[in-house]
Amino acid sequence: MNNLRDWYRKGEPWVWLNAGAVAINIVMVVGLLGLIAVRGLGHYWPHAVVDGIYTHPDGSEQRIVGEISDEEWVPASRLRESGAEVPEGQDVVQRILVKTGNRDLTGQDFRWLIADELRNASEPEAVMVIERREWGNYYGYLKQVKEQGTVVASGDTALTELQTRLERALALHEQIRGIETGAIGTINYELEELRLRERSLSLKGALDANAQRELAEERAGLDARYNALHAQLNELYAQIKRDSLVAENMAGVETDIPLERVVQFYQPNAMSLPVKIGFYFHQFWGFLSDEPREANTEGGVFPAIFGTVLMVLLMSIIVTPFGVVAAVYLREYAKQGAMTRIIRIAVNNLAGVPSIVYGVFGLGFFVYFMGGSIDSLFYPEASPAPVFGTPGLMWASITLSLLTLPVVIVATEEGLTRIPKSIREGSLALGATKFETLWKVILPMSSPAMMTGLILAIARAAGEVAPLMLVGVVKLAPTLPLDGNFPFLHLERKFMHLGFHIYDVGFQSPNVEAARPLVYATAFLLVAVIVVLNLSAILIRNRLRERYRELEN
Repeated sequence: MNNLRDWYRKGEPWVWLNAGAVAINIVMVVGLLGLIAVRGLGHYWPHAVVDGIYTHPDGSEQRIVGEISDEEWVPASRLRESGAEVPEGQDVVQRILVKTGNRDLTGQDFRWLIADELRNASEPEAVMVIERREWGNYYGYLKQVKEQGTVVASGDTALTELQTRLERALALHEQIRGIETGAIGTINYELEELRLRERSLSLKGALDANAQRELAEERAGLDARYNALHAQLNELYAQIKRDSLVAENMAGVETDIPLERVVQFYQPNAMSLPVKIGFYFHQFWGFLSDEPREANTEGGVFPAIFGTVLMVLLMSIIVTPFGVVAAVYLREYAKQGAMTRIIRIAVNNLAGVPSIVYGVFGLGFFVYFMGGSIDSLFYPEASPAPVFGTPGLMWASITLSLLTLPVVIVATEEGLTRIPKSIREGSLALGATKFETLWKVILPMSSPAMMTGLILAIARAAGEVAPLMLVGVVKLAPTLPLDGNFPFLHLERKFMHLGFHIYDVGFQSPNVEAARPLVYATAFLLVAVIVVLNLSAILIRNRLRERYRELEN
């Protein structure tokens, strides 16, 4: 009994309780990340394509060609209640979700089938998966390769010929995309700037004959450049429309598919394990570096990654000086009294305000009031179209800075509190001023807490979605906020964000089954970024603590 009392008196039960809670949290986090990773990243593995005969409950048969995406065991009574046809005498039914693709022909990408009714299923090496820019994947067998409607290859030589001609089509597509988004995009930007300059001169009453002539000459030069690029585009479009392929689907219908609509093709059943691994990394890199397609259900998430990182960087630049200066004033300069305590309570309470409230405040104050005032003062020529009086990158960054400011203030002030009073007194005794003591001694020693607060703020900002829906994030941004046009960083533009991308794909997608793996993959990417940022905070804090530990002692 005495040993048990001593055990309780020493607090060992609470130590074990805390250790157990930490272990459970770690297991839950690792398990969550593992589940998301398997569900999302497994989507890019080249799964086998089956070819079999499916027997419907009414006795009719249908050929099925596609990937088995998922399976489940469900009560037969639930299926009958939903109107599905289930064979009699079964209480539990195994269903499989087969991705048959060919949505332009059948109207659906996926279909649920009863597993026992799919018979004679095989995995022929000749079956092909064709990834298209529209209408999703096409599953079928390659029959012919055509050039301007004339068959140039069929049979055993068709595959090699298709690969050669697809590489040519992809190269042409990159040239077209480079001209449209690069050179022509720059010309359109310069034309818009020219229009705004002309309107500005008109509002100022300075649009005289000389100004009109200069503007006309500039516009004529831009039109000439555009016409030359447009002629080049027409030639490239004519070249890219030259080739096509003919494939046979599971219904035995042959389809002519222009190569300009094809992203890639592959035969998963004929791939060896090393080839599949290489193909997997190629697909995952495409997910990270490409733009989204098909209502964000296909393609990559690069614009969302870029927008998230750029917004967080701008938020960090804004929140760091304000948070540090506020904490330094409260701890080092402000008189410690009732007013200071009220301010600290207010700062702590701000950390608990729902993020959507910050979004509403940002929309009303930053976007409409400040943005509208900036437009009326500096951009009257753009009226009635807003420039800064509309949600954009700058207002999103400022709103998140306001959201994360309490975290930086509290962390920095705690770091300042930890510094012994003797260090301040010693510095002052050696002849240093209060500002020199603060700048050269106090702030460097409190830098671990400052960095921890900043990176925790970054981690929170990276995962916020609700306020961004009001102050700048969109489903699809046609151009990035950072490009080669002056002033290069366009703070007024809208942008994409990983968190909102997850919401949009998961809840607004017209093709739920196709969007599901992309939701998991994007969620894993976002969670991984936040975890890395938090781990970075711990590492940076520990290194800075070791650097200034001797000075503290």
